[in-house]
Amino acid sequence: MGKVKSEINSRGVARVSICNPDKHNAFDDQIIGQLTQAFTAIADNLDVRVMVLGSEGKSFSAGADLGWMQRMADYSYAENLSDSHALAEMLKTLNFMPQLTIARIQGAAFGGAVGLVSCCDIAIASEQASFCLSEVKIGLVPATISPYVIAAIGERASRRYFTTAERFDAPTARQLGLVSEVVKAENLDPKVDEIITTLLANGPTAIKSTKQLVLDVSGKPIEQDLIDQTCKTIAAIRVSDEGQEGLNAFLEKRSPKWN
Repeated sequence: MGKVKSEINSRGVARVSICNPDKHNAFDDQIIGQLTQAFTAIADNLDVRVMVLGSEGKSFSAGADLGWMQRMADYSYAENLSDSHALAEMLKTLNFMPQLTIARIQGAAFGGAVGLVSCCDIAIASEQASFCLSEVKIGLVPATISPYVIAAIGERASRRYFTTAERFDAPTARQLGLVSEVVKAENLDPKVDEIITTLLANGPTAIKSTKQLVLDVSGKPIEQDLIDQTCKTIAAIRVSDEGQEGLNAFLEKRSPKWN
């Protein structure tokens, strides 16, 4: 039985939900595979403009399922390596989706779930949400999620929270850059909907190009090659149909036709 739900509405908004509330939405190899399939299908769907990643029940996700971890303890190194690659592929697929992605965090997000949040472009958390990079408590390391979490909260904070496994609240997560905004529980869905509406008002191709721009530019030295690349990017979008429509709509004080 599938424990990941995926649906797309007429506005081009996809919603992917982990549906394992009895286990606090902990994930195992099957759920990881289902998430990868869902993310891949949405990434390939040109009609989808925004994806919301959430879950059912009280917790966002407790990270790795205990039963799965028990099975992995009996795996060989080669089997563990293969298993890790499956998780890495899921995170990579989420991180590099062309659409804008929003994490909806209603409760606890532990271990690998912090990786899911870090891979999303925007993260909206309830005041009741909490976070923990708990791997060292059981003698493990947050290795597979580390590139994404370090990109989200920085090296300094990662050195602390990777090694202390402290639980921290939503306001702290916002200060660290893991979470974009913290709202009251009853305002979580309205805030997510508000962000969606804001995104849908903008140029669809421009949004995808801008997300890719951030990925392309981040961490690169400001040298002539990078400058040339950014100049080519803006020149190409200015002469595109969408760019022309956006500029003309602005000058003519009307709504662009992509709305």
